[in-house]
Order: sequence, then C-alpha cells, then structure tokens
Amino acid sequence: MEENQNKETKFKAVPVTGSSSYNKTHKTSSGFGKSVLLPFISGVLGCSLVIGACFGVPSIKERIIGNSTSEISTTNNNTTQSDGYVQQIALSNYSDTAVYVANKILPSIVGIKIEYTINATSFFGRTGTSTATASGSGIIISEDGYILTNNHVVSSTSSESNSYYQISEAKKVTVTLFNDETEYEAKIVGKDEQTDLAVIKIEKDNLTKADFADSDDVKVGEFAMAVGNPINMDSTVTTGIVSAVNRKITDSEGKTFTCIQTDAAINSGNSGGALVNSEGKVIGINTLKLSGTGIEGIGFAIPINSTTDITSQLIQYSKVKRPYIGISGINLDDETAKRYNLVIGIYIKTVDNFSSAEKAGLKAGDVIIEANGKTIKTMEELNDIKNSLNIGDEIKLKVNRNGNDKEVTLTLGEQP
Repeated sequence: MEENQNKETKFKAVPVTGSSSYNKTHKTSSGFGKSVLLPFISGVLGCSLVIGACFGVPSIKERIIGNSTSEISTTNNNTTQSDGYVQQIALSNYSDTAVYVANKILPSIVGIKIEYTINATSFFGRTGTSTATASGSGIIISEDGYILTNNHVVSSTSSESNSYYQISEAKKVTVTLFNDETEYEAKIVGKDEQTDLAVIKIEKDNLTKADFADSDDVKVGEFAMAVGNPINMDSTVTTGIVSAVNRKITDSEGKTFTCIQTDAAINSGNSGGALVNSEGKVIGINTLKLSGTGIEGIGFAIPINSTTDITSQLIQYSKVKRPYIGISGINLDDETAKRYNLVIGIYIKTVDNFSSAEKAGLKAGDVIIEANGKTIKTMEELNDIKNSLNIGDEIKLKVNRNGNDKEVTLTLGEQP
C-alpha cells in the first residue's frame, strides 16, 4: 500500500496548471501519454490484480478492510448474531431436550383404572346396580411399588352422587406400567381430600422411580412437559412452559390450592401424572385445568415440594395428621363487623366438644383478632398459621369477647 500511495502522489503533482496549459498540453499530448498516462494505467491495472488476489485470501482480506460483515457465533448448535438484531435458534436443541425428558420420565409414569359401583334409583322408584370405570395417571415414587396420584383419581366424592344414584368408593384399582400391558392390582395406601393427594401400591419390585426437582426453584418461562394418560391414550407427553408459579386456584368444591400454572396440554386422565422440567425431574403433579369457551392452555400442577410430607404420612399412617383447634368460624369484614357491632376478625360460630378450643375456654361468639401476635381477619389466615405448627405445639390467640380483648393459649390437638 505504501508503494501505491507514492505513485498516486506523483500523479497528482503532474497535472498542468495555468492559463497556457491547454495549448501546451495539446502540443505535447503525444509525449504526455508516453511519459505519464501509459505508466499510470499500467500501475492501476497491476494494483487491481494484486488487490483482487489478496481479496481472494480471507486472512489478507480481513487485514486490509477488517470484518465489516455481521459476525455469527455458534454455541451448542444455537446461532446468534452478535449485533443483536437477528437471533437464529436451532430447533434441534429443543427437540433433543424433549426427547431426552420423555425417555427419562415415561418409565416412571403409570396408568390407573378404577372401577366403581353405581346404585341407581329411577324416577319410578326402581333400583339397579351397575359398574362404572374411570382412569387417571400416577408417578412411581419407590422401586418397590409405591405410586403417587390424586385423591380424586381413586376416590369418589359426595358431589358425584345425587338423589337418583350413589357412587361407591373404588372397589378395584389396577395399574399399567410403561411398555407393559399387564394390569397390576393396586391397593389404596392412604388418601387426603384436603390436598387432593393419594398413595397406592402394587406388588412389584425394580420399578423406575421418578426424580424430583426443587419446585421452589421453578421459574416462569422455563420448559415444562406434562406426562400421563389423557382419555386412555397411554404414555402421552405434551410440552409448553411454566406460565406462573404460586397461583391460587379454587376448585369446584371450594378447596384452594397453590399451584404451578402451565400451558402444556392437560386433559382428562392426566390427573396424577407428572409435570417435569428440562432435566426430566418432576416439578409438580397435574391436577386441574380451566375449561370453557375461550379458554386454552391453562392447566395447574401441585408443586412437588408440598407433597413430600403428605406422601410420607400417607404411607406411614394412611392419613395426614394435622394440628387441630376445634372451631368453625365466619370471616367478619369491615362492613359486616359494623352491622353487628363487632370487631373485624373471625367470629366463632361453634366450638367442638372435647377440642383444644373448648379446653382453652373459647366460646361461640368470640371474635379471634390475632394468632401468635399476627393480626388475622380470615379462617384461611388462621389455618395457615395453625398448619405451620405441629400437633402438641401451643398457639396464642387474642379474642374479643363482649367488647374486651382476651388472650388465650391452647395446645393443638390432632384433627379427627
């Protein structure tokens, strides 16, 4: 380049200037072409050939003009443009993740079939008995046959019966394993209506136990796969993301759950199956979905962390032992409290006989306004504090009785 610059400088110094230049140039044109123009053209052609050859070599080209094009970097088969304007993602990574997760979790998911007896009474008073079946899913939690599922999968409820028919408790529960058409009869080990969880067991060893993740670490937007047996289609997987965490949901029976929300398709029969992360680890148990006109992709799973203590108690005691106060109450908001000349809090409607509440001296008509030093206004808030304690622990309540505040200390009993 230094040589080319010298030639260019020499050429620039040559042009004729002054008023008499035209005549002088015209007369001596032949000499000018030989002495100046021809060497210049030859030099330009030579430089062009050299530069063209250099541009054909990438390393030389980069040294001459630098890399002016957008740089593309590749990491783990995903390509992203460094200037931030365009991002290209290889779908092979997403596909490989889904394949890995499905292969890992499917051997730990079972299909569950339940048989019920229906005692029906016709409009004319005639009675009859028939058998009905239902299906769901479950998660293998031990190599020796313990399976976690939903209570509503294996248990009938009062809402499923009416004056014309009564549905019995499950009279037979069978389980099918992944890639195994054999039906294994299962027994119900324990179930809990409050958390909608149940544990069943089959007599078989060397099963593939599911791995659990820490559901407290689940983040909105992360990969999620729902696995189960929707509408009797065994071993079905659907994928999506975590749409929300700590979502408060009230079911058709009035029970409130704190759930993981997902847009992975959850259908009838998915109940009791697993919601898993990109590592194939269970983050929740598929339990609920919203359905109706204009509703799509809104399903819910019980976080797996909230099931571990329940599961161990169901296996050990066939039930969940919960602390118990022994009252029924009505929430008093500001408007209701003013109407009846009471304070805001929980109005005690009834006190159970022989309960901790009765032993501590609580009475119907008292209004609970504090629990363990915390102001409370609803039964849900009281239950949250109570359920954070153990049977035998003490809880301090402040109640308002006839306009006067009174502190009461009671020892939590076991919920009957």
